[in-house]
Amino acid sequence: MNPSPSLPVSQERVRAIDWLRGIAVLFMVQTHSLALLTPELRKSVWVGRLLKVDGLVAPAFIFSAGFALALVMVRSAASGRLRERVPKNFRRTCEVLLVASLVNWAWFPLLSEPKWLFRMDILQCVGLCLLLMLPGVSALASRPRGLAGLSLALAFIVFAVAPFGEHVPEPLATLTNKSSFAPFPLLPWMGFAWLGAFAGSLAGAWGRRPLAVALLMLVAVGAIAAASGDFLFQLYPHHRFFVSNPSNSAARFAWVCAVLLGLMALEARVPGDHAPSRLRRFIEVFGTSSLSAYFFHEMLLFYRIGGVFSFQRFWGDRSGWGQYWLLTAALIVATWMLCLAWDRLEHLVRTALRSLGRRLRPAVPQ
Repeated sequence: MNPSPSLPVSQERVRAIDWLRGIAVLFMVQTHSLALLTPELRKSVWVGRLLKVDGLVAPAFIFSAGFALALVMVRSAASGRLRERVPKNFRRTCEVLLVASLVNWAWFPLLSEPKWLFRMDILQCVGLCLLLMLPGVSALASRPRGLAGLSLALAFIVFAVAPFGEHVPEPLATLTNKSSFAPFPLLPWMGFAWLGAFAGSLAGAWGRRPLAVALLMLVAVGAIAAASGDFLFQLYPHHRFFVSNPSNSAARFAWVCAVLLGLMALEARVPGDHAPSRLRRFIEVFGTSSLSAYFFHEMLLFYRIGGVFSFQRFWGDRSGWGQYWLLTAALIVATWMLCLAWDRLEHLVRTALRSLGRRLRPAVPQ
């Protein structure tokens, strides 16, 4: 780690983090599609096994969000573009919160009961985490060692205090205690965002080797903490072990880091000058358009489009395993196609706006 922290070793995109997000999207669609199974099958052993894997989806998303924020900020600071980058990240965070509000509006009567606007689901959690992190990450972006150290410390602090969040009274309990109104409160989930920022700051300043070492360290620490569940449970007041206990969070971040390590190893074996395979392009669409993928698959699965169609209306609670996997595949493909169409539309709009801006810009006198 000898290179100057002000000079990133590479401006290359870390494809492994895109692949992690893309794979997480696939498992997210599969998780939500469990609503299509019959009630009896949802109680089966196989669903229980699936849910253990699906429990890594949210940590992977939140970790990736923190990673991307720190990576971009560190590199922007090194290239002297931090001031122009901060507003872009702020707008992106506002987009996440806007989509979160649209999703809440689809399920709850926001106009008659505005309280539902503040329901803390996964997108609200991601958006709020990024909003709270943005000032600190921006301030320390030019000092990545300080950013990495602070991010790691804050991550472990969040995990450590999470069990106390279950005893916080309303209205702050919405931010600290899991409930039907807050499926994803800040505790312990913001810890994954800070861990991502720790990893992203290392990748942005010093590249892949220090990142790999850090991920190995997190896997080891997570495994040790996960094996100490009984001991850690006894240190706190009564709390839900599989919700807020630090050992539960440790097991999750250990697995997420292990998967990311594996994807980095795979990325290292892929020649940079080779055209990406179809599978890679498929995964990367979800990895780079995860916000769109979340919105589109939710609407297709649950929202009655035109008051008539949704996967849930026609096949919810009545599908066997064969039909479930077929419908899940169809939902994934439909979501992928909508993401491609939306990306294309965004590109056309941006191009048109840039062209319009150039035409309206006053001519410089010669």
